[in-house]
Amino acid sequence: MTRKSILITGCSSGIGYAAAHGMRAAGWRVFAACRAEADCDRMIEEGFDSPLIDYDDANTIHAGLAEVLDATGGTLDALFNNGAYGMPGAVEDLPTDALRAIFETNFFGWHELTRAVIPVMRAQGHGRIVQCSSVLGFVAFPWRGAYTSTKYALEALTDTLRMEMRDTPIDVILIEPGPVTSKFRINAIPHFERWIDWEASAKADAYRALLRERLYEDNGPDKFELPPEAVVRKLRHAVEARRPHPRYFVTTPTYIAAFARRILPTRALDWLLTRT
Repeated sequence: MTRKSILITGCSSGIGYAAAHGMRAAGWRVFAACRAEADCDRMIEEGFDSPLIDYDDANTIHAGLAEVLDATGGTLDALFNNGAYGMPGAVEDLPTDALRAIFETNFFGWHELTRAVIPVMRAQGHGRIVQCSSVLGFVAFPWRGAYTSTKYALEALTDTLRMEMRDTPIDVILIEPGPVTSKFRINAIPHFERWIDWEASAKADAYRALLRERLYEDNGPDKFELPPEAVVRKLRHAVEARRPHPRYFVTTPTYIAAFARRILPTRALDWLLTRT
């Protein structure tokens, strides 16, 4: 029997890397895409097919997908959109070009790849599109406006796509992790340093006292942090269950935030989130 195939983006580390190994162990043929050639080479050394897909570059998106389809004979059972980065900073300090840059990677590139995959899944008569969102896709935290705005946009687009796909054999699913062990904090530093002139900010004292310490110092795992394999377990259900859930929460903070958002007035929720 031919193995089912899944294309996973952002596989150089964290959730994507764990997902590649976890889905291969579950019997799937995994296409573990990375945005850098060196990371693709490393994944190939580990036995994966690893197309180069950089969400900032539409040519790599289409060339990478073509590579996958050539290897499978034109089919793809599942897509896991995952690659993204954070850019901490107060909204008033975010240059508009910084927002354009993060949306290109965290949102527009995902849309480009998803649109390219849908005709393939329509033609074959089945498919699963899984989007790795975040607890920050439905609650906003201070200092995370750039990343949060991309995830809010992703949630809206995914919810709309899910409804539009109801009359098709394609399922569209959100996974919403809270704190998960990864290089997310480290990977955010170059973007912060490129775009945020924190010393010139009206909030410079807050950057100095709070944000920079969190960003640059490794204080160990968060209280409720889970390993990326916790996300992989939900991914497996999303792509293997006969009737997958529309969304999957991962980590205790995600459940708490969803409950708080439902029951608390906006001002009360703001008060809670600015004290966490």
